[in-house]
Amino acid sequence: MQLLSQAVHGYLANSSMIRRMFEAGIELRKKYGPENVYDFSLGNPDLPAPAEVVEGLKAFAKTADQPFAFGYTPNAGAPFAREALAAWLSKDQGVHLEASDVIISVGAASALNAVFKAIFNPGEELLTFAPYFVEYGFYVSNHGGVLKTVPSKKDTFAPDTAALEKAISAKTRAVLINSPHNPTGAVYTEDEIKEICALLERKSKEYDHPIWLISDEPYRFLAYDGVTVPSVLPLYQYAICVSSFSKNLSLPGERVGYAAVSPLLENRDELMAALTLTNRILGYVNAPIIGQHIMVAALGASVDVDIYTKRRNAMAEVLTDAGYEFSMPKGAFYFFPKAPGGDDKAFIEQLTKECVLGVPGSGFGCPGYFRLAFCVDEKVIRGSAKGFANARKKFA
Repeated sequence: MQLLSQAVHGYLANSSMIRRMFEAGIELRKKYGPENVYDFSLGNPDLPAPAEVVEGLKAFAKTADQPFAFGYTPNAGAPFAREALAAWLSKDQGVHLEASDVIISVGAASALNAVFKAIFNPGEELLTFAPYFVEYGFYVSNHGGVLKTVPSKKDTFAPDTAALEKAISAKTRAVLINSPHNPTGAVYTEDEIKEICALLERKSKEYDHPIWLISDEPYRFLAYDGVTVPSVLPLYQYAICVSSFSKNLSLPGERVGYAAVSPLLENRDELMAALTLTNRILGYVNAPIIGQHIMVAALGASVDVDIYTKRRNAMAEVLTDAGYEFSMPKGAFYFFPKAPGGDDKAFIEQLTKECVLGVPGSGFGCPGYFRLAFCVDEKVIRGSAKGFANARKKFA
């Protein structure tokens, strides 16, 4: 007798590798000690939150004894928080936004779900470039949509617009991009995004319905070597930017994010009304009120990006010395090297034997590679050098 739905039963089966890795990490720490296990499996930022976050929390605490201090806010967010967020995003995105153009969400994940609920009809397709963050497929299927992947350009992981054009059909409802990219660290250029926008403009007219461009940007703050992260909002009327403060403020557990719509969109009040409704009926109700206060206090602040730069360079040195092939990440805090021998799952198993934890690229729709999250102390990165070298030798 099957207790679960067929869909969730399938999800559990497909996520078994990640579960085994998680369990393996626990066992390795018990056996060898935490200091001898080098965990690059999770993108959980370890840097302390900026001082502005702490001060914002202290300021809120002084008002916590007032009536409704922890009460509901409007579903789209407290008015003072939406106004502050819109003003900051106007500068960050290079386009004028009103408070009515943004909704504050329970992290980027709830923003994506609210957007998908608002725009997808059953059987319509979401296109995204592979490799991709695996949760996208779960999110869109929550609302009757279907995820279809498009290959990125080989090795560079730049968007392949020609491949995207071939994939677009009358069923295409939205294209989702993620830049800086998880898991590859790629950053899409303005010319690449403009090319995508021009394509979607043509296809929207051809199929007589909007094809939305959704940009998932939690790593927008984290680009290296002077690389600029372009905004989609000034480039396309059907653009929606989704993000969170999990990474730049080290607040993944507080669950505060947002969705912002392009001011070029006609009748955007209708979309914002829909997002406010879907945010409520999906059960999110409103973003945590403490998080909204913290967000306002810390807008424009960030963790120390220089620390991530040093970690990226250390990880590149370890991988290069051990003979791995990889593309240097331009943003985010991930490496996506080629798996020696070509079998990413087999290689990850070997790496685990060396007490080094990573994630097979198959979990991101891109077999033959593996992901490493370098949001860990630099001593962990350098301490893993022997394990990486030993695992590589097994596949020489």
